[in-house]
Amino acid sequence: MTYSNEKKILNEPKGSIDINNSSNSGELTKASNKSWVIWGAAVAFYLYEYILRVSPSVMTDSLMLHFSVNATALGVLSSFYYYAYVPLQIPGGVIVDWLGARKVVTISALLCVVGTIIFATSESLFLAQIGRLLIGAGSACAFISCLKISAEWFPVSMFAMLAGVCQAMGTVGGTFGGRPFAMLVNAIGWQEALILAAAVGLGIMAAAWLLIRDKPTPPLSDKSSESPTLMEGLKVVVSNPQSWLIGAYGGLMYMPISAFAELWAVPFYKELYGIDNELASTISIMMFIGIAVGCPIGAWISDTIKSRTKVMAGSALLTMLMFMLVVYVPMSIGFMVVTLFITGVTCGGQIMYFPANKEINPSYVSGTTAGFTNCLVMVSGIIFQPLLGRVLDLAWNGDLKADGTPYYSVSDYQQALLSVPLCLLAAWLILLFVRDTYPKNANFKIKAGVK
Repeated sequence: MTYSNEKKILNEPKGSIDINNSSNSGELTKASNKSWVIWGAAVAFYLYEYILRVSPSVMTDSLMLHFSVNATALGVLSSFYYYAYVPLQIPGGVIVDWLGARKVVTISALLCVVGTIIFATSESLFLAQIGRLLIGAGSACAFISCLKISAEWFPVSMFAMLAGVCQAMGTVGGTFGGRPFAMLVNAIGWQEALILAAAVGLGIMAAAWLLIRDKPTPPLSDKSSESPTLMEGLKVVVSNPQSWLIGAYGGLMYMPISAFAELWAVPFYKELYGIDNELASTISIMMFIGIAVGCPIGAWISDTIKSRTKVMAGSALLTMLMFMLVVYVPMSIGFMVVTLFITGVTCGGQIMYFPANKEINPSYVSGTTAGFTNCLVMVSGIIFQPLLGRVLDLAWNGDLKADGTPYYSVSDYQQALLSVPLCLLAAWLILLFVRDTYPKNANFKIKAGVK
């Protein structure tokens, strides 16, 4: 594609929004109450699906007992969420553009509800895996739908802020999936808690259909015939080695979240302190809260020092050091809460992999770049949740609990969790080969107003 053609795409009067070009700010001048209601309904679904994503972490013992499985099988069961979530990231933007956020969020919520019911009522491991797979499929377009609505219904100048808030809402979902959900599980049982969560999902689905609206589709004549197809755009992204390096960095940096915070943190703290899952989940959610704080801080630092890779490198090294303190240095619960929060804050700087990859690829494939990047990042859950479970089983000395499930000692967890700082170190090493392309005048296009 020539420069003139790219320029033509970027200057489309309708059908696209340049989220960093102030000249487009006249297209949307203020956010109405209707905009916030529509956005809130989509964000509510994103928060809800994140609760479902992390829910296995507070019922690991119950799941191992119910399905008679070890840590490896439990890790595989949990990671089935990502088996559907990851492949749908790249076409996710196209799906949302085609159907519109209203239909996508409604259908997605229905898939999550069906998957949750199957997971809660299954007696076989296979059916439970199918349930997690459906939850992952239903969750795949949640964040993309939030971005779609942010681009359609709000001033261009608010897009970055709204994207950051949406990301933070995911961590809020992780928080609710911690102690509050653990208390519910302890009070009524894990299966009953999931059935209740499915009922809440029906309410989310109804709210999405009733409240979310899509912008009218612009006339076909207003769209540029030069816009690349999905495969054309994907070819541009995958042929750039930098795309793979930055995506690999993101996947390695996501490991403390996908493998630790989302699954193995609660059982680790239960064994470390001899506490129940409620208190253990309270400790683990501090990482989610820290990440919610760290993401905007990382973005601010990056814009201040005008560098993406420096923030990403600092995030990798600091998170590695903090995580080693969390796992290997004895400390009281109070100090652990503070330390884990700081670990989350340092980990938040990793989020710069999104703008870094957008800026290192042509602006006309920014949507495909975002989907490709998120796909590589979320592969982390597929690989590392079962991997840590496998290392746990290898370290296990064969002891059993009174209920017959495997007993994993603190030392077993520490051996398994050593893979986390090693991955963070690998992420830092990858950045030695990544170019820093912080833009003075970056132009990113977000498709808006199309089915």
